[in-house]
Amino acid sequence: MALHSIFDPRDVHPVDVIESVANDNRWSFERTTDDEIAISVAGQWADYHVSYSWLDEHEALHLACAFDMTVTRPRQSEITRLLSIINEQLLFGHFDLWESEGAVMFRHSLILPGGLEPTALQVERLLAASLESCEAYFQAFHFVVEGSRAEDAMAAAIFETFGTA
Repeated sequence: MALHSIFDPRDVHPVDVIESVANDNRWSFERTTDDEIAISVAGQWADYHVSYSWLDEHEALHLACAFDMTVTRPRQSEITRLLSIINEQLLFGHFDLWESEGAVMFRHSLILPGGLEPTALQVERLLAASLESCEAYFQAFHFVVEGSRAEDAMAAAIFETFGTA
């Protein structure tokens, strides 16, 4: 059975939808090209640099979310172990290590075949879910960068306290 590409022209460019959502939410952003927009978001643990890219040949909207943390060469193998532990737990999206830059990033894509367009709610939810993942695991990445083992960092990062002091 052959898969056929059905192409319907889009009424609106997917990145235009993101730009509209960014304007409506008063997010700081820069439209770097017709197919890409960069958004800056302040989180609890870090400032996040989010890039949405439209990949026309795949009919996909790709999100990459990075944070200011440099993984040195000696720590990259342990970060890779941590990535594996974390990625097993994620329902969607995944963390990657951009080795040449020593940067950790969260990546996810929204497939929009046949001329489908993203909705504002999809764009907002994609960003929110990505930031939730980054915030949830930021401390584990930080602990490994500072010298902890992946398993110890993960246990410390997901430790929850109960009650009040």
